[in-house]
Order: sequence, then structure tokens, then C-alpha cells
Amino acid sequence: MVSDPGCRKVTGVLLLAVPQPFSARPRGRAGFYAPMRIYFMGICGTAMGNAALLMRSLGHEVLGADTGVYPPMSDHLRGAGIEILEGWSAERLAELKPDLVVVGNVASRGHPEVEWLLEARTQPYVSLPELLRTRLLNERRNIVVAGTHGKTTTTCMAAVLLEANGANPGWLVGGVPRDLPDSSNPGKSGGPFVIEGDEYDTAFFDKRSKFIQYLPHVLAINNCEFDHADIFRDLDDVLRTFSHVIRIVPRDGAVVANGDDANVLGLVKNVTWAPVVRVGTGADNDAVIADFRETATGSSFTLLWKGKEWGRVQWALPGLFNARNAAMAAVSAGLLLNRSDPTQLSLAALGKFQGVMRRQQVLVDRPDRVVIEDFGHHPTALKLTLESLRARYPQHRLVACFEPRSNTAARKVMQDAFRDALMLADDVYLAPAHRADKLGGESFDSTGVAAAITAAGRRGFAPASNDALLDALRLHTAEGQGARCIVFFSNGAFGGIIKKFAS
Repeated sequence: MVSDPGCRKVTGVLLLAVPQPFSARPRGRAGFYAPMRIYFMGICGTAMGNAALLMRSLGHEVLGADTGVYPPMSDHLRGAGIEILEGWSAERLAELKPDLVVVGNVASRGHPEVEWLLEARTQPYVSLPELLRTRLLNERRNIVVAGTHGKTTTTCMAAVLLEANGANPGWLVGGVPRDLPDSSNPGKSGGPFVIEGDEYDTAFFDKRSKFIQYLPHVLAINNCEFDHADIFRDLDDVLRTFSHVIRIVPRDGAVVANGDDANVLGLVKNVTWAPVVRVGTGADNDAVIADFRETATGSSFTLLWKGKEWGRVQWALPGLFNARNAAMAAVSAGLLLNRSDPTQLSLAALGKFQGVMRRQQVLVDRPDRVVIEDFGHHPTALKLTLESLRARYPQHRLVACFEPRSNTAARKVMQDAFRDALMLADDVYLAPAHRADKLGGESFDSTGVAAAITAAGRRGFAPASNDALLDALRLHTAEGQGARCIVFFSNGAFGGIIKKFAS
């Protein structure tokens, strides 16, 4: 761990070693720390940019550098008065002399600014998770939302519920929420904080999962499956890192677990140091999702706590998986506010909840055509979304377009599972695997998967490019050919074709 150059605390007295003052430096909101000049290496990434905004709102002077600077993150940062520098330069960083450098996952050995940091040894540096732990989370009672799927939506729901119940929380959401003013907010000093707990590694110099740094008071584990094949060997390796974060939940906190997920139940079965609260559809859970129903206009369910009705939710969001996300969020927020009776938390705000951009987001809604964009990039996520869309639009021909883009999806490791999930659609369009040239024979075989889908009685297509996919899709879904529900799955831009098709 890198020492803090800005201050130290002795028996409740704050002793400051403040660097030379910078012009127009604002006073800090954080209270515990002196304002600093913080440089973000890779500032335009979703997590880095939102953390930069958090630090700026806490009174620190913030700047950073990145390549490929573009909206919306660049607009958010500049609108907050944060300077963005183009490209990387060791000489420039040496001249800037920030008090602290935050090294993003975009930087590794060979990066010019990293090499200068390591050689000069004059500038303290930390990873993003360490920055959040030492500058924010160590003063808060934190809800950390972990799991293979649903983290972003559940984090957003928990923040919305806490806000609606007057808790004035802070939050850091790994997406663009439609029900909160921004993706990050510090909230009140010392108040609750909700953060998405990612199991991906931290930085080139720290290969632990990010969530190890997040100091959970309440840890929500939505589900646990194999993912991130570029850093984890297998499911056991994933379960191992989840077991580590469970160990740091304090005894006055709680682990909120998906009681219908065998892997999660295996993780929590021997936890004795903190309460374990189970959430699911089974009657043996502490919180039970009951009477789930879905129609073309939305879905509804009843949430029970210890056998008694907590509340009924009727909303526009699809799928049992979102009902589960809501139940996990409600229990986590309720326990944080009132450990003895979480049902004191009102669920009313869920009725108007709109969700997160690019999560089952409806772009076009006409009787003959529905177009949906989804961030799905894991077989289970695709399967659950397609099942929900089939129930919601039973009269439509279901069309799935998938870009194998993530570090796992672009590999063959889950190819068969993706094939099985996509066969829930009537027509499947597969883009070429992202960076297939770098993966060689280990890349996702779009042509082979499309052929297997066709052989199984569906229609599979594997155009040579994203633009060719767009042309084929337009041809096959032209007006007059019947009602279609078309869903695009990608954790990237899909070559810009989603907006073109929806326009």
C-alpha cells in the first residue's frame, strides 16, 4: 500500500502535511483529508471518470489523461471543471507533479507514464479501488453489490431506495442511471454509500479483485458463475475470490445472498461471523419473491419478509431477474437502515424505477417493431433476457443480435453456452468476435455457432462485419414481414449499428 502524502491522524487530531497550494483549490467536503491534486491515468473510463467526479465533488483538484476522449464521459468531466489531457506523456506528468496518481486498468508495464512512475519514485500512486477505500469508503457504511450479473441495476435500485427513504446516500454506479441525477454522488458525509463490487482485478500491480477494497458493511451477492476467462482459471477460482470479500463483512453487518443460487449458497454455508440473509423464490428464504407476473406492459411481484408481506411492486421492468435484483436491493438497503426490521424501508420508489441505460432499454416501441438494447455479455444474462422477451412479446418474432466482445465472450470458452442461450430466439445474428486476430484459434467462432443454430431449426447468420450484419438485418426485418422484437446484446458499441437500425 502506498502511504498517504497528504495527512496523518493521531489520537483524533488531524496533522496535515499540505503540499504547496494550488490556485483556486476548493476546500474539501471530505473533512478527514486535506484537498489534493489528483491525476487519473485513464480518466475517461466509466469507473475512473465517475471516481474523478466523486473526488472533485469532495473538494480535490482533479485532472487526468486518456486516449480516445469522447462524450458522454468527456462532457461530464469538463462540465465539472476537470481538465482532460490527450494521450500519454511521462514528461508532462513529471511537470504536473500531482499529489497522487490513480493508475487505471488501462495502464500496464510498458505504458510511458507507468514506467516513469516506477523509475522516478517521486509521485505516490494508487489503484482506483484503493483511492475509493482510503478517500471515501473508510468513513461510510457501505452496501457492496457483487455477482456475475445484475450488479449495476441492483446498485442503482439500492441507491434509489435509500434516497427515497431520506438516507441521503452516496453511490457509484457502473452505468448511466435513469432514476438518479448522475452515475456518482458522494452523499452526506459519513452517510451510507452504495457501490458496484466488481470481481475483476484491480491494477497491473494488484491482481486482487476490486471488491476486496470496498469495505462492505452489507455485501449483496446476486449470483456467482464463471466469467472473466482472461483472469480466472475456472469457477473454483471465481468462488475463491468471492470467499475473500465475504471474510471482511463485519459482525454488525450482513451478507445478503441469492438463496436460489447453489454457488452462492455454497459460499455462505459456513459463514458464522456475520448474519446471512437469503433472498429468492423458494419458501425457505428470509425474503421471498412471490406471485411474479409479466405482461406486455410490465411485471409485478410481492416481496415477503419472514412470511409477512413487505410490499407489492408493479413496474415496467421485465423479467424475474429484475424482481430478484429489486429484492436484493431492498433487503440490503433495509438492513443498512434498520438491522432489526428492514421492512421499515418503503418500496414505493420501485414502482417508478426506469432502470439503467443499455439494460433492456427499449429504443423503438411500435406494434410491428420493438427494438431493445442490452448490455448482456454472459450466456445466463442472454438466456434470462430472451426468456423475458418471449413472455412479454409472444406474438412477435424474436430476433437476437450478439457481438462477442468482452474478454470472455470473444473466446471459445463459453461458445456452447452462448449458442444454447441464443437458440431461444427465432433469428440470430452473430457479429465477428472482437479482436479475433489477437486470440487466434481461441476466438469465438461466429460462423460455426450460426450454422449450429440453423441446424437446430432456428435461423443463424454470421455476416463478415457489423455493417454487413446491419444490411442483412434490415433486409430480413423490412416492414410488412410481421411483428418483430429485435434485441442487440453487446458490452460495447456494436460498431454503431444499434443507433443506425433504431433511427
